[in-house]
This record gives sequence, structure tokens and C-alpha cells, in this order.
Amino acid sequence: LGMREGILAAFNEANAAGGVHGRKLELVSYNDGYEPEKAIANTQRLIGDDKVFALIGEVGTPTSKAVQPITTEQNVPFLGPFTGAGFLRDPSLSNVINVRASYDQETEAWIERLTGDLGLSRIAILYQDDSFGRAGLEGVTKALEKRGLKLVAEGTYMRGTTAVKRALLAIRKGSPQAVVMVGAYKPCAEFVKLAHAIKLDAIFVNISFVGSEALAKELGQDGKGVVVTQVVPLPDDVDIPLVARYQSAMKATNPDAKVGFVSLEGYIVGCLTVEALNRLGNPVTRAGLLSTIRDVGVFDLDGVTLSYGPDDNQGMDRVFVTVIQQDGSFKAVDRLAK
Repeated sequence: LGMREGILAAFNEANAAGGVHGRKLELVSYNDGYEPEKAIANTQRLIGDDKVFALIGEVGTPTSKAVQPITTEQNVPFLGPFTGAGFLRDPSLSNVINVRASYDQETEAWIERLTGDLGLSRIAILYQDDSFGRAGLEGVTKALEKRGLKLVAEGTYMRGTTAVKRALLAIRKGSPQAVVMVGAYKPCAEFVKLAHAIKLDAIFVNISFVGSEALAKELGQDGKGVVVTQVVPLPDDVDIPLVARYQSAMKATNPDAKVGFVSLEGYIVGCLTVEALNRLGNPVTRAGLLSTIRDVGVFDLDGVTLSYGPDDNQGMDRVFVTVIQQDGSFKAVDRLAK
């Protein structure tokens, strides 16, 4: 929903200013419930029945993994998926345009901060038992191996459930100083609450996909000190002109809209698409849109820069570290402190 809100805000903003060369942008949205089979059916419907020009903001790794081959085969642009999975960063996928940093970059940032800032070496992982979770596991393992370390424990849960007790017991056996988490907000929140209840004294670190505001709300009092990496700036940092624009666009679309990391990412994806279409001119073709993004290369979106090239289909590389505060807000930090 956050991705959809952000993309809609960017499209509505562009339409209010006259559209793209006089043509209005329309977002057609279907809910796949985070299930690959539904994602495939929706994608076929969007391409076959709705005759969409491009697919934008696909949410999730297992869903993206299911539908990306369909889009590549039919040369339909696959823009700004909400996942950092490595397979989408393959430069040979000429129809895929990523915006966010990869999960490998996030997990590397985790291990760098935990080992470098805090001097920790005993690290465990909780991950969702699917392609998303395994992408995170692979990134963490690589980052640890680089430093001569190994995971002290790992636990998994099934997608769509909050059944994390068995995972918690497996992880506790490893006596970790930190638990890194690659999952959805409800099971991750459940894990942290249960860990606090059994007095597991560890730092908890979450990936951007978790949905920060939803996680903080679900955690309540248990959220203080939980770390979440982000792939966009703080959504209330109005010193960045793009963020100020995003806030105005969100309010114009929905006066009750709450700003957040996910909708800001959606907004950036929408703005990149609008900017590329504006530069494309006529005729508007799918191939033209994709080559415009690669040929223009650098897009300065009012203080947020995206860079592309012939062998680089990912616009941003930055990872931001945030910590949940007592009141559920997020504070950006350069270093983790004990």
C-alpha cells in the first residue's frame, strides 16, 4: 500500500501539472497478497487485458521472481520493484530498472556496523523461508565470511505466518549478541517481543522491506533500540527538496496520508518514470523508455540522485541506518552505539 500511495502521489503531481506531453498517467493496481501465483495471474491480466505500457512497483522478492521472466520475455518495462534481490540486478535483464540499493548492500552495512561500531562477533539470523529470506541469508553469510566469521545460529518461519517460536529457541541456543532479520513486519515484531519476554539480550536489526512504520507500530514499547536499514532518506527530512515535494504530493492525493519510508520509495520510483517519459518525447515506446533511462544515465530528482549505465540497472547505492526511538519515531545514525 505504501508503494502504491507513493507512486500515485508522483503520478497525480505530474497529471496536475499537465501530464507527460499532455498525456495523463494512470496507475492500475491489483493485490497479489504477496503470493507468487496471484502475482503471475495479475501480471498476465495487466499485460494481456489492460494493455499496460509498463509494470511499476512490484512488491516482494518471491512475487518479482515469479513475474520478471514474463515481463522480460515480452519486453515490458519492469520499473522500481520493492525488493533488493540480486537476480534483478543482472545487467542482461534489459527491461528491469531498479531504484533501491540491493539486499547485499544492506546486509553488508549491517555486518559492518555490528562488527565495526560495536565489536560484535556472535550474530544470528531470522529469515522468511522463501527466496526473499534466502537472498538476505546469502548476503549476511557473504558479509560475515569476508570478516572471517560465521552465523552462530539461524531460524526460519513460513511466509504469511507469525510462527517464530521454534526459530527463537533455535537462535537462543547460539547465545547471539545480535539477531539480523529478513522478514515481514508481523513475524519480526512477534520475534522481538518473544525474545524480550525470555530475556534474550541482543540487538535486533531489520531490513528495509520490513516496512518501518508498520514494524514500529506493531512493536509498541518493545521497539526502542531496534535497528532498521533504509534505502531512502528520512521521509520527514524536508531539507531535501524532493522530500518536501513528496510530502506535498502525498497530502494533495490524500489529506490523511502518513509519510513513511515505503511511500517515499514509491514516490521516487514514480518521479523517475515521469522524468524519463518527459525526456523521451514522442513516439512513446517501451524500448524508448528503457533506453532513455540508460542513455541519460544520471537523474537528479531535487536532491536525490539516481545513476544508470549500460551495465548498471540500479539507480541508488546508499544504505541509511535508523534506530527506533521510545516514541516509535526513527532516528538516522552514522554509527551504532552501545
